Amino acid sequence: MLDHEPLDDDPLGLRGDAPLLDAWLAAVRAARDGTVLPFTTPGHKQRTGLVGTVVAGDLPLYGGLDTIRETHGTLAEAQRRAAGLWGADWCRFSVGGSTHGNQTLALAVGRPGRPVVVSRTLHRSMLLGLVLADLRPVWVHPPVDPATGLPGAVDPADVRAALADHPDACAVLLGDPSYTGTSGDVTGQATAAHDAGVPLIVDAAWGAHFGFHPALPPHALAAGADALVTSVHKLLPAANQASVVLARTRRSGGLLDADRLDRAFDASHTTSPAGRILASIDAARALLAKHGVQRLGELVETVTRARARLAAVPGLQVAAGRRPDGGVVEAARLVVLLAGSGADGRLIETDLLAAGLPVELADRDTVAPILTIGDRPEDVDRLVTALVAAVERHRGTPRPVAAAAAWSVRPEQAMAPRAAFFADHETVDAAAAVGRVSAELVAPYPPGVPVLAPGEVITADVVDLLRSTAATGTRIAYAADPGLATFQVVTGTGEA
Repeated sequence: MLDHEPLDDDPLGLRGDAPLLDAWLAAVRAARDGTVLPFTTPGHKQRTGLVGTVVAGDLPLYGGLDTIRETHGTLAEAQRRAAGLWGADWCRFSVGGSTHGNQTLALAVGRPGRPVVVSRTLHRSMLLGLVLADLRPVWVHPPVDPATGLPGAVDPADVRAALADHPDACAVLLGDPSYTGTSGDVTGQATAAHDAGVPLIVDAAWGAHFGFHPALPPHALAAGADALVTSVHKLLPAANQASVVLARTRRSGGLLDADRLDRAFDASHTTSPAGRILASIDAARALLAKHGVQRLGELVETVTRARARLAAVPGLQVAAGRRPDGGVVEAARLVVLLAGSGADGRLIETDLLAAGLPVELADRDTVAPILTIGDRPEDVDRLVTALVAAVERHRGTPRPVAAAAAWSVRPEQAMAPRAAFFADHETVDAAAAVGRVSAELVAPYPPGVPVLAPGEVITADVVDLLRSTAATGTRIAYAADPGLATFQVVTGTGEA
């Protein structure tokens, strides 16, 4: 049985409104008391004496939170409640993060070979979803604000123009909010998509809190989108890998087929989902329903105070308010811009790590910590104080703002992503790769937005952009050669 596994005392009164959480708590208690001896997976049998407390509380859905036959329908009931909260008629909980959710939606929207309108600043997971579903991207590009170097929101007019140029497109796939917190005109984008008879799919990985406080934008479904995927572990207090996929289907007048969504979700989701992750999604949903307005209001106040302190430091900017392109930086996001101070964000990150204050993103010109309802005001004050001190230690000559590689790329598509992914390939030196078609995906991380994707022409500018990004200390992810001395390219002409 579990060795001294502490039980959550439910400080915010979520029991009774979170069936998966209730089931997890009951199963933990039964395992600890020895009233249930599981002859099912997982193999550790809830005994921490084997490999330690790393497995404490790791209970399966099947044979843990419910029977193997799902006799109690616990997961279905939790998903029904989440669908009601977000105004959807279809909902699934994923333990594979928004990567799985994005690829589910790519598989659900069209047929092989069809074009799809896609924002080029979407996460790699959606672009690899195009490979899985054999969809052909029609890129739309958010504008980059010259004053901050940050991406804005895709203009609905650009979506409308792309759909007019590609009348056989099967969907629009956009991200809102962006990685740096910009939210755009989702209603306008939905109208443009629906006027063309296609669904709008929104990667809202960074927007699980949207729609639940008046200071925040509405969530994508409320704004007219047909489906969204959101990471409950990013801005809400769920376990890592926790994500929700929600949709408005034909059952309620939408454009998506519920059966197709089910098949797409099940195609790549594990058949052994972790009960603890699922229970945390249910708990986060119950928390949002019961205490969301209060807790998010406190978060917005904390971010507002932090922004004010940082904006008062000479040379620092904070991204906030309405942008020139019409997008809005949402009120719970803290993005600090360093160019005017001359300080280098990589040195600031080193100082913050030494102080025990890791942040989500730090590059030369930007520091972006993630603040959530899990952060106490005094902890944010400590972060801001340390950040200001680090800026003063590393202050230098102000420099021009430069957009990151992820926001700057304008790809030349030579082959369909799926054709390039499965084509024969070879590894060549970087100089020889110029002019060839990429077989691989390469993305600075964070934010995980590809600078190079399968089927795109490798240009000298792309190679220079990736190498200059790597030189700043940014990790180059997913490349076969992270040092960028070589690239994987398609051999021959491949399929167009």
